[in-house]
This record gives sequence, structure tokens and C-alpha cells, in this order.
Amino acid sequence: MSNTLDRRTLSKSAAALYTTNLFTGNVFGANENLQVGFIGMGRMGMGNLGAALNQDKLKAVAVCDIYKPNLDKAVERSAKQAGGAARAVKDFREVLADKTIDAVCISTPDHWHPYMTVEACKAGKDVYVEKPISVTIEEGQKMVRAARKYNRVVQAGTMQRSAKHFIDACELVRQGRIGEVTAVKTWNYGNAKPEGIGNPPDGAPPSDLDWDMWLGPAPKRPFNANRFGVDPKAFSHFRWFWDYAGGMMTDWGVHVLDIARMGTGEPMPTACSAFGEKFLIQDNRETPDTLSAIYHFPKFLGHYENRMFNANSMFKQGYGTMFHGTRGTLFVDRSLYRIHPEGGSPNTPVEVEEVKSSNNSNNAHWANFLECIRNRQRPNSDIEICYKSTVTCLLANISILSKQRVDWDEKNDRIAQPELRKWMRREERAPWKIVV
Repeated sequence: MSNTLDRRTLSKSAAALYTTNLFTGNVFGANENLQVGFIGMGRMGMGNLGAALNQDKLKAVAVCDIYKPNLDKAVERSAKQAGGAARAVKDFREVLADKTIDAVCISTPDHWHPYMTVEACKAGKDVYVEKPISVTIEEGQKMVRAARKYNRVVQAGTMQRSAKHFIDACELVRQGRIGEVTAVKTWNYGNAKPEGIGNPPDGAPPSDLDWDMWLGPAPKRPFNANRFGVDPKAFSHFRWFWDYAGGMMTDWGVHVLDIARMGTGEPMPTACSAFGEKFLIQDNRETPDTLSAIYHFPKFLGHYENRMFNANSMFKQGYGTMFHGTRGTLFVDRSLYRIHPEGGSPNTPVEVEEVKSSNNSNNAHWANFLECIRNRQRPNSDIEICYKSTVTCLLANISILSKQRVDWDEKNDRIAQPELRKWMRREERAPWKIVV
């Protein structure tokens, strides 16, 4: 194979792989505005609102949050669009009931994603939902069923799939540019302070927050500032509590492992063994500060590692996905992809190559979502794709919590060991039972 591929051919073939015909349904004209509601207006929600408002023929007609400061910021931001500010809504059910709204963006804490997505599909709305899509495997399965049953376009927020350099890098791997891949390494490294996010006591919620609604389907708990976790200098700390999320394994692992799957033809792991612990962190988070997950895929071994207290890494990259092939290694993150030849290999080595990112993946991901709403095709990160990447991460958390190796039965879409299947689900707090 030539070491130089035609970029136009590469992008077209990748696009064909990740966009397939979906169904017939409501088709919007090229000049027709899409009416979109935004639910969850924290830091990620505001990022999605900004990316959406960069698109043509989109109108943010409603912004929704149960925390007034977030809601006020969203209204202020939306006022910059043509036609004026979106209306402020406190209860997401009002957004779903509005028949003038064509699509919704769900950027709430993870534990709310499944219920809202299923209900939005039932209400006839297309959905952009943040990653990871769910806290449990069974919830994710229900989200996929709802998208298919109600014929909805559902794009998940793994926006790297819409970045051109990620698409090109993964196509290079699939086409054999670096030879046969037998190992894929993914990671997130940093060096934090042991005090972390601190240990605030339980107490009364802020007067402008509906705490019971924030908890929703999650277990009833007293308010704690870290469980709520709104921080102007960071993404919300709810991510570090099992009731609402899955720690770094699902928050960032889903991004880098999603690309591992994308670059190797979308396989699912057959087994996972993982270890994780709070070794040094002194705050009240529940998820590990250090973890390592090993995956057995059909044709390679995968690895995800997170370190909070040592940032040293290969090539001085704090995160990324690295494909190890017989002819070379391909590294990719949000800034670039880089190929390193395999020196001394009996196979013909590849040439060194570095390509930097040339597009905003969040803007591109939203553009893809809106295009698929109009043409009724499946988007780059269709809900079923992100379900499988989310499951990949959840298997590691189940291994950590159960202290067992977890085997995955892809044919039956479940954990192979009957005694471990209880980890696939959890009870939803009334009245938030998910019914497809």
C-alpha cells in the first residue's frame, strides 16, 4: 500500500462507513429552521449551546435547568442569536411536551440521560445526548430500543468521531497503514493535589436549586456540595460519585476507548479485568484516583489507565489513543495524529507523519446531527455506537466493584456470568422508571 493516501478519498470512505440510511420520517427543508430545546445548562450544556448556535437554520427556543444561575446564563447566551433569547424552563417535561420543538440536547448529569432520552424519543423528538450515555448497561439498552422504536435520530456526545483528523487517523489504521494491530493503549494522566475537591459536610441545598429533582432517578441522598459539584473552574464533580456517573473510566475513558473501537472496526471486548483504588486522594469522592483496565478484544488487547498523581507519559501526551501495529504506532488526540515507524521491524516500516487538527469537533458534530435530522440518516455517533463504547467502560467499573473478571456475551448483549448480571441494572427512584 502506498504511504500516501488521497485525503479526499479517505474522508469519503470514512463518512460512508459511519453514516448509513436510517428510515423515512419528517424531512425538513433546506431553508427550514430547526427548533431545539436544551436541557441541562452547566458547563457542557453551555458548550453545546454555543456549538449549536454556530449552525445555520437552528433556533434555540428553550433552555432548561433546575439551578437558577445556570438557567440565567443560558438565557443570556441565547439572547445573542437572531430572533432573541430562548425561553427559560425549569422542568424538562415542559420542553418534551412542546410540539413545536423538533430536537433536544441533553447535557444533564449522566444519571438523567436515559430517562430523558427515552421520553424525548417517545415525544417524537430527535436527541443529542451527552456521553457516557448511561450509568448502567440496561439503561443504555433501553435508549437504543427507544431510538429504533420511535424512529429518532439520536447523536451521542462523543464528538471526536466528527473531527476530520480522527476520521482520517482511524481510516489509516483500518487500511493497514501501520500493519497488524495487536495492542491499543489509551490513558489520562495528571498530577493533582491530594486534598482534591475537599470534604464538605452534608447540608441544605441552595435556595435556587431543586435538589430532589436534581437527584431524579438516583437514590435519595442529603445535599452535598461535591455531589452537586458545580465548580466555575472545572466540570461538575458529580462525576466522582457512583450514583450519578462512573468516574474517569466513563467520563474520559469513553472518549479514548471509543476511538480505539473506531480505528479497529468497531469490535466489542470479550472480557475485561480492571483494578482501581483511592490511594492518595483525600476528598469525599467515591471513584478511584488510580485505575487500570485490560480488555481482550477478538484481535488485540486494549488498555485504559488513569493516574491522578503522576503526569509522565509517552511522547509527553496527557491523554490519547495509541494503536501499536507491526509496521508502526499511530497516536491520536484532539490536536493531531502522529505515526511513529517501527524501527528494525522485519516488515516494511512506515514513514513518520504528523497531521494537526483542522476543525472544531464539537461544531462538526452538531453539523452532522443537524444534517441527519434533515436526511434521516444515522449520525457519526449514533446511540448504538456510543452504547457499545459506554458498555466497554462500564465493564471495567463492574470489574473494579465486583473484584472479578467480567466476560461480555456480545451475541446476547449481556455479561456472560449470570452472577454478575445484577451489575447491569439498578432500581430507579419513583416516579422515574424508564419505560420504552
